[in-house]
Amino acid sequence: MARIKLGIKTPFGSIEVSGETPSEVLDALERLDQEFLAEINERVSALLATQARDDLKGIVDIGRDGPVIVTKKRLSHYEAIGLILYSMKDHQSSSRELKRRLAASGKKVTVPARLHEMRRRGHIFKPVEKAPYYKLSTKGVKWIEEEVLPQLKKK
Repeated sequence: MARIKLGIKTPFGSIEVSGETPSEVLDALERLDQEFLAEINERVSALLATQARDDLKGIVDIGRDGPVIVTKKRLSHYEAIGLILYSMKDHQSSSRELKRRLAASGKKVTVPARLHEMRRRGHIFKPVEKAPYYKLSTKGVKWIEEEVLPQLKKK
C-alpha cells in the first residue's frame, strides 16, 4: 500500500506527517498539539533573532532601551527607520518609539511623513488601522535584508 503523506505549513516552515494508513496519520496529527507547535515556534524565533543580531553587528546596537544605529555610513531616513523596525521585536514599533530610537541614534527625521511615504511604497503597514503602530511588511524585510544591509556591510 502507498504511504500517506500530509504537509502542514506553519509560520516557521512546514511539518510533514506520514503513515501507512489514515489512522496512523490521524494518530500522528494528535501528537502535534498546540504546545508542541508553540515550543517549535519559540525556538525557531530565538534562532532567527540571534541571526538577525549577528547580521546587524556594527550597524545597529541593541541595548536595554532598544536599538540604536551605530554605523558611520550615511543612511536615508527610510533606511534608518527600516533598520530600527527590523531590529525591533516582531519588526514593529510605535511612531513615538521610532522617533525616540532615531533621536538616540543621532538622526533627525520627520517620522510621520517618512512613515506615510514608506506605507505608500509597501515597506511598512499598520497591523491595526487606528493604532499608532507600524510593522515592516514582507517587502520591507526583504528590502532591508537584500538591499540595505548588504550595502552597509560593504567595506
